[in-house]
Amino acid sequence: MEPTPEQSPHHAYPDHWEADVVLRDGGTARVRPITTDDAERLVSFYEQVSDESKYYRFFAPYPRLSARDVHRFTHHDYVDRVGLAVTVGGEFIATVRYDRIDDRGRPASAPADEAEVAFLVQDAHQGRGVASALLEHIAAVARERGIRRFAAEVLPANNKMIKVFRDAGFTQQRSFEDGSVHLTLDLEPTAESLAVQRAREQRAEARSVQRLLAPGSVAVIGVGRAPGGVGRTVLRNLLGSGFTGRTYAVNTSFADDLGTVEGVSAHRSVGGIGEQVDLAVVAVPADRVPEVVADCGEHGVQGIVVLSAGYAERGAEGRERQRELVRQARSYGMRIIGPNAFGIINTSESVRLNASLAPESPKAGRIGLFTQSGAIGIALLSGLHRRGAGLSAFISAGNRADVSGNDFLQYWYEDQGTDVALLYLESLGNPRKFTRLARRTAAVKPVVVVKGARHSGTNPPGHAVPVSRIPDATVSALMRQAGVIRVDTVTEMVDVGLLLAGQPLPDGPRVAILGNSESLGLLTYDACLAEGLRPRPPRDLTTEASPRDFRRALAEALADRTCDAVIVTAIPWVGENGEALTGEGEVLAAALREAATTGPAKPVAVVHVEMGGLAQALAAATSTANQPGPANQPGPADRPGPHPAAAAPQARTSSPAASAATPPGRSGAGAATDSADTTDSADATDGTRPSAGRIPAYPAAERAVRALAEVVKYAQWRRHAAAPGKVPEFLDETIDEHATAGLIETLLGPDPDPRGRPLTHDEARELLAGYGVPVRPALPAPDPEAAVAAAAELGYPVALKTTAPHLRHRADLGGVRLDLVNENALRRAYDELTELLGTPAELRPVVQAMVPRGVDTVVRASIDAAAGAVLSFGLAGAPSELLGDTAHRLVPATDRDVAELIRSIRAAPVLFGWRGAAPADTAALEELLLRVSRLVDDHPEVVSVALEPVVVATQGLTVLGATVRLAPPPARSDLGPRRLPSY
Repeated sequence: MEPTPEQSPHHAYPDHWEADVVLRDGGTARVRPITTDDAERLVSFYEQVSDESKYYRFFAPYPRLSARDVHRFTHHDYVDRVGLAVTVGGEFIATVRYDRIDDRGRPASAPADEAEVAFLVQDAHQGRGVASALLEHIAAVARERGIRRFAAEVLPANNKMIKVFRDAGFTQQRSFEDGSVHLTLDLEPTAESLAVQRAREQRAEARSVQRLLAPGSVAVIGVGRAPGGVGRTVLRNLLGSGFTGRTYAVNTSFADDLGTVEGVSAHRSVGGIGEQVDLAVVAVPADRVPEVVADCGEHGVQGIVVLSAGYAERGAEGRERQRELVRQARSYGMRIIGPNAFGIINTSESVRLNASLAPESPKAGRIGLFTQSGAIGIALLSGLHRRGAGLSAFISAGNRADVSGNDFLQYWYEDQGTDVALLYLESLGNPRKFTRLARRTAAVKPVVVVKGARHSGTNPPGHAVPVSRIPDATVSALMRQAGVIRVDTVTEMVDVGLLLAGQPLPDGPRVAILGNSESLGLLTYDACLAEGLRPRPPRDLTTEASPRDFRRALAEALADRTCDAVIVTAIPWVGENGEALTGEGEVLAAALREAATTGPAKPVAVVHVEMGGLAQALAAATSTANQPGPANQPGPADRPGPHPAAAAPQARTSSPAASAATPPGRSGAGAATDSADTTDSADATDGTRPSAGRIPAYPAAERAVRALAEVVKYAQWRRHAAAPGKVPEFLDETIDEHATAGLIETLLGPDPDPRGRPLTHDEARELLAGYGVPVRPALPAPDPEAAVAAAAELGYPVALKTTAPHLRHRADLGGVRLDLVNENALRRAYDELTELLGTPAELRPVVQAMVPRGVDTVVRASIDAAAGAVLSFGLAGAPSELLGDTAHRLVPATDRDVAELIRSIRAAPVLFGWRGAAPADTAALEELLLRVSRLVDDHPEVVSVALEPVVVATQGLTVLGATVRLAPPPARSDLGPRRLPSY
């Protein structure tokens, strides 16, 4: 909305205050500044407010607004007087206003830093979290305008408004004066206010997804009059899934006398249905979508799935069409999946929704699947179905212009019907938020991600989101830090997902291997070593092993306290005529399931080679009853060969999420209704697993081992996440945050260049010293005499090195001379450098005092606008740079983060006494990393720091070089008020 000529040009309309928000019930609304054009909207809004609400606002009967009131409430300078409105469908549903006041409560201007604030919410929209969202936004606006406190007068009977202030998490004071409650809120964000904000965000966004996945009624818009076409296909799939709600077919071309299509009620518009429609599936050409969205919005539809193509994947015109689609839908309070989506599926028995182009619904299960690609979604559905896995929900979001993977992480976090979350992502619209949500979700259930378009440097067509400059290796490291299981292919995603969904988490990396093929066992053993696991020597049962032998060996391995997981390898039995025997797979599966049922809770995976029926039999559901199977009975099971398939115990294993603390919230739309599918491992009191789940089978040892290795790393992360690290208190005693902030302000100046500026060597030393990071002085040596004078000041022995950009940190090019013990050696080295590499003006030589020998390392920190601040570590030198052997962690880093950081590079053994060398002082290195992390976290103006080299000796370390860059701090969307992204 643009400012009118009546508004002061000195305070132009602040369009960056506009925001779409998700309310408590999952609907959306728009927050924006009030303008002079809003007079009629304000009057109409006020007329719909009850007398009681008006009384609470004005402390007296106030039936209507006067012309003076309307003028006052619609004319703002956007500095000392600000009004915000919440709109749905273009009409006001709530307003808030602040007026700057002095210490006597009179109207004032800056530097007064207090304002009086008042809210008014339409009665029909109270209880939706509107006032809470408005308080977040008006507080952010006030802070931007230099206001530090809000004052509010509230009648004691106005409990709802008092609760809004009380629950906001801001530091506040309350008193009772002249018959009203006087509240003062300190607007500086606190840990509590941020936690409250994020908890509200989680509940609202989870609820918005639940409304999409569990509608009471669905209208398919664009159903063709003849069989075929997208709309007709979706309708048929919806009916075929047994959807439990009401279904409608909509097409503007339907004849007036057409009563039904595919047996459901047919209508020319949503408005013509005459009943509440919760979800609309849109399958019409892109140019007709706006009229469909308007029809839906005007008749109370809560969400829409847009299958139509022709949006951002078609270029600039399509991107603008996509933005307008999102704006239009949100204006009506609706959320969108799509456009260019494949659809959504919810297998919950209470819903049974297949609003997608998938011809067959997957069977019910405990895996949630989100994908940004329809083609990948089809492949994943097929792969999971073929291997016997069931889903709780499936979402193919297409261009994901609105609802994204972040929203589904919010939903799956509290959905008790989902144990494992699988996501195929081609872009990350908000990496900061993704890592925050993934970390929280991964603490209670696994999150497995495949990231497409990793190396293209651009987003896929249709994904109108910011492009991050962070390399893919860094993205992977940050996902690992957040507990995300990052895999490279959709095949690996299925492999890992099946193991997580069917088996418990391992306690460690120790693996037992058993089977009837020595060669296959050795391949598995080698694969375990390659993946960093600790395998025991394979146990060869020989080719004569019967199913009973397998059962006995598996039971022994599970009972062995020196192993944490078991991999079973199996090849077909061969009969006397040399042909593979048929039917042995089902019997072996029954034997393995029985051993797994009665043994301790450890993960089991099977590697098989051409074992007919084994994978399918292992994937079959089992029951909670520990019924005796054929492997318990003498007879045919004792000898190899075909055996009749026997009824195996029917049960599910405890999932990784089952043993975790259940997150707060209700059972989601995908919650299982069959109690036999949700047996909790806590019910077992004898140390054995209460039930045997689907044992995943793999056609190659490498695939099984890779999946197990990922699960082992995730289990270790989860154990550590239960007791997160901390920042040592001693850092506070040696850090001068206030003085450093003043120095940064001075260095940037009153009008800083948005591009920032690099600091000189001396400036960088002064800045880093404020955080307890001393940098060894380097004295310039523009000529031999200056070099000799510098060495005399520093004391021999010294080092002479070039600082020219093309030679910096390149000892391999000969730009460094070490251990110069006297003046003659220094002059000789100076002559050699200038003769070989260039003039002193080109080389920019400096002299430094020698330091104790040690391991040369590099410590860096930088800020990416999308992902935030990243701390990096590696060894110095060309080999590490060529191999990309650098580790990364998000800032702020804890003591545990930095300890893992230095140990996660491949060259880490060099720091810990490799080949008999003395171990380096890693404690000092960890402290340095913590200090750099604190620096960039406390001062976002420090956009990059590079300490190179950092020489880590056996005792202590020395920072020989430092480069620092300052710039105005980038916006932190993750710390501001809740808002939906707008691309």
